[in-house]
Amino acid sequence: MYLKKVDGPRSVTLADGTVMSRSDLPSANTRRWVASRKAAVVRGVVYGLITQGEALDRYQISEDEFLEWVRAVTEHGEAALKATALKKYRQL
Repeated sequence: MYLKKVDGPRSVTLADGTVMSRSDLPSANTRRWVASRKAAVVRGVVYGLITQGEALDRYQISEDEFLEWVRAVTEHGEAALKATALKKYRQL
């Protein structure tokens, strides 16, 4: 078996003890961003699996959008990333 050379770790252990690897991240050509995919990207960056810059480039998202995802998860949990809950968790 051949492993592709990557910068950074191949997997990280999350706070709940589960292991997250690069294969758990969404595809680079993701167009439909559901809450679970957004949360996976946020967890990947927070736990050091990928850098923020790598995530922004890979998923073609703006820094403001990514920081909004981080803020929503930090303040309200993964449920705040759902498109149907935007109004409920929106910062006024």
